[in-house]
Amino acid sequence: MNVQQALEFAQSKIMGDQALVDARYLLSDILQRDFTWLKTWPDKLLTQAQKNQLENSVQRRASGEPVAYITGEKEFWTLRLETNSSTLIPRPETELLVEKALEFLNPFDSAKVLDLGTGTGAIALAIASERVNDQIIASDFQADAVALAQRNARLNQLNNVTIFQSDWFSNIEKSQFELIVSNPPYVVAGDPHLSQGDLIFEPDSALVSAGDGLADINKIISQAMDYLQPAGKLMIEHGFEQGAKVRKLFKQFGFEQIETICDLSKLDRITMGSTPC
Repeated sequence: MNVQQALEFAQSKIMGDQALVDARYLLSDILQRDFTWLKTWPDKLLTQAQKNQLENSVQRRASGEPVAYITGEKEFWTLRLETNSSTLIPRPETELLVEKALEFLNPFDSAKVLDLGTGTGAIALAIASERVNDQIIASDFQADAVALAQRNARLNQLNNVTIFQSDWFSNIEKSQFELIVSNPPYVVAGDPHLSQGDLIFEPDSALVSAGDGLADINKIISQAMDYLQPAGKLMIEHGFEQGAKVRKLFKQFGFEQIETICDLSKLDRITMGSTPC
């Protein structure tokens, strides 16, 4: 089996709109070559071990397992992140939160930033990679996620990030941050999307929030004022149908300059607000 035949085999087994892209990621991981190499050398033969590995990976993907869990990594921003089933796979949509964070931080020579519920560390590490003079604190309730984020910091050689375990603000010192960012759980329990696609394999603890999906968001907004500097900023990623309710919570707890930012699909994605000066 050569490279071209391997891609055709994988695509035929995975099927769906993303089948060719998934096939390229799986084969690229197995051969440790990029997409350009795959295209340039279609006649290169796989070893028997590589063929066996491909068949196993394709079977896992055909059963619905996310590519990022099969390969153990995911690209986010300019970073390559280790992934596993202890936390969510970073989404491209979340890069919008990083963009808005960097826009806010741009006037500061240095700042202190808190990322709550960091998961793989994607948001915190992306900001840290662009803001080397900032002090980034990242926390997660899950010990396995903390260990994963710490590995990703080392993998990307980012030394301006401190990552530790905390149940939201429980282990965080007050009144010190210019910016708090978070992509917390916000899916309603029983949502039909939880039984579809990649979400089947991702942990409910990182997806589902109590009540109408806003319990964790409410907890963050209600406490964040105590941890921000005057004129500090809180930015939260949320579900596309939650914008109005999240804005109401920001207003309820005293935030100013409240606005919701839409993603590339023109869906509500991020709501932010400022503390009084």
